[in-house]
Amino acid sequence: MPHHISFEGARRAVMTRETLERNRWSDRDVRRALASGGLMRLQRNRYVLAADWNDLWPESRHRIEVAAVFGEMRGGDAVACRESSAVLWDLPLLRHVPDAVHLVIPGQKNVPSRSGLRRHLDALPDRDVTMRHGIRVTTLDRTLFDLARSLPFEAAVAACDAGLRQIAFRDRAYDEAAAGLWRERMSLMVKHAKGVRGVRQAAAVIQFADGRAESPEESLARTHLRTLGFQRLRLQVPVSGPAGQRWRIDVEIEDVQSFLEVDGIGKYEDEALRSGRTLEQVLLDEKRREDWIRGLTQQRFVRVEHKHLRTAETLAERLAAFGIRIP
Repeated sequence: MPHHISFEGARRAVMTRETLERNRWSDRDVRRALASGGLMRLQRNRYVLAADWNDLWPESRHRIEVAAVFGEMRGGDAVACRESSAVLWDLPLLRHVPDAVHLVIPGQKNVPSRSGLRRHLDALPDRDVTMRHGIRVTTLDRTLFDLARSLPFEAAVAACDAGLRQIAFRDRAYDEAAAGLWRERMSLMVKHAKGVRGVRQAAAVIQFADGRAESPEESLARTHLRTLGFQRLRLQVPVSGPAGQRWRIDVEIEDVQSFLEVDGIGKYEDEALRSGRTLEQVLLDEKRREDWIRGLTQQRFVRVEHKHLRTAETLAERLAAFGIRIP
């Protein structure tokens, strides 16, 4: 199953020709490994082993690509932006695989891009630049604004949900005031970017974003529900259990008085998430929880998996199977 690595892990995965030589790789070894696919060239003098690359999610692969580009630069004024800043801010790139490392070099015009590297001419004031992991990047707000206007809508919502979650969660509680201030800041960016490509979508994404979404899949489910015409969606709805437990349900579709739970496979397969319970115990606990919620609230309870979220239509089919009418 794919996994993530940190940016420091990505830096360690990148090797230079000097690193290979210290590990007794000859020129012939390098050529053979490149030809066989066991070694990948990322930049002129930056490599990664296929074994360290193949089992990673796209976000972590892009961290390696960013580490390779900035390692090759060794300083300078370049600023990671868009998707390349996103992976440094730990934002998801739902169903989107970057085709290059994205940079802005302030003050430079007509700087050509090249294979694996895309240079943008975006206006970038000093207030929109910060440091992260020792690299110059666009601030979290600026990164979210750029993603909101440049990514497909679903991916943009997932990224902004995750970014807003970083901003508005305080001591395990969602701070509505902090979320409101973020929305005001982002709306000002939209206002000042009148005429910029994608700004209309950015405005819609900013208004729709909700930091209570706990995963990209929950964000995706919500965007599909919006596409299907549902208007009143509540996230992380609290329900009290029989022994005083405080349960939360991913989405309540108030339009049709139904609950929707996004089932990630991780909570069943990941031993850390099971908290020492067996798979059988996890399944039994989930069944008891679902039965209690359904009986207490007298509302429909629909579980959806990744296969049900491929498109808005596949989600509609799942909802219709439970008797939920699509607007």
